[in-house]
Amino acid sequence: MAKARTADEKINGTTETIETAFKNGTETLKSNFEKAVKGYDQLLGFSKETVEAYVKAANVAGKGAETLHNEIYAYSKQSIEDSISAAKAVMASKSAHEAFELQTDFAKSAFEGYVSELTKISELFAATSKETLAPIQGRVQAWVDVVQSARAV
Repeated sequence: MAKARTADEKINGTTETIETAFKNGTETLKSNFEKAVKGYDQLLGFSKETVEAYVKAANVAGKGAETLHNEIYAYSKQSIEDSISAAKAVMASKSAHEAFELQTDFAKSAFEGYVSELTKISELFAATSKETLAPIQGRVQAWVDVVQSARAV
């Protein structure tokens, strides 16, 4: 009978150990699963916000390209009109000296206009680039935050 009791105690002790191990394993699995789901939710939220940031950046880039195109078109049109007017004035001049002065004045004003327009386009391009990259830069910082929070868990 003593042997039966000892065997029974060993079985009960083993059963308790198995139940404890099973319970701890289940709790650990549940905890890790919840962490994984939370990380997945964060990743999905990050992905959605990233897509929105890229769409916003694309819209800004498109509007900027349109603005640049319109500016270049307007300058080109005005430049051609000015060239035609200058050519007419040179052809209508009474002397070679007058034609030379008209041509010199036109060249000077055309160069100044070109430099002014180039500066304006450069500023527009820089502003458009900055506005386009702003949402994407925000997403880079958000990615750093997601990685750091996942690492902390």
